[in-house]
Amino acid sequence: MDIKHFFIEKGQGEPLILLHGNGESCEYFRGQMDAFARRYHVYAVDTRGHGKTPRGERPFTIRQFADDLRCFMDEHGIEKAHLLGFSDGGNIAMIFAMRYPERVDRLILNGANLDTRGVKRAVQIPVEIGYRMAKLFSGRSESARANAEMLGLMVNDPNVRPEELEAIRAKTLVIAGTKDLIKPSQTRQIAEHIPDSRLVFVEGNHFIAGKNPEEFNRAVLDFLTE
Repeated sequence: MDIKHFFIEKGQGEPLILLHGNGESCEYFRGQMDAFARRYHVYAVDTRGHGKTPRGERPFTIRQFADDLRCFMDEHGIEKAHLLGFSDGGNIAMIFAMRYPERVDRLILNGANLDTRGVKRAVQIPVEIGYRMAKLFSGRSESARANAEMLGLMVNDPNVRPEELEAIRAKTLVIAGTKDLIKPSQTRQIAEHIPDSRLVFVEGNHFIAGKNPEEFNRAVLDFLTE
């Protein structure tokens, strides 16, 4: 392992790992930590190249981040955990659950997507333009290179076929905002292809955990404790 993850840890009980979105850090879940820590041993983890976790030398891809998560769990003696991933974190959790089904207890996918077609065009087009511009200047500027890598996660990943989701064995909550930047049709498609899943829409946009934490937390805890 070429990196050491920064993480915040709180609570006791079954492990619950929180995975943030693109360009963010574990601080995104400040509205969830206390609520979840009353029942679970919560780990909010900074992804490779995000927050306080170093970039390292390995590929900057969703699939690498999923393998990084396996290493994190091994390092901390976590044999099996509940996973909650938001946005790119949801994509990491989704890939992880397909690759390592025996390591996942319950799975919460918040604002995840299968491919770029699942993102509303008003959001995706500026991302793709920004990616091309950053890539153009990446050879001359370190900040442009880093920006190209970050935007590239939203252009080149996760590229999951719907039928691949059938490999997920964990009981799953698929949750998104009513005005999410992920198309509702793709959110429903994800839920339809995961064998044991439940679909919930919470009032709000893509960032429901931060902007509507009470309803989001209730939906997640109801799912975990049923």
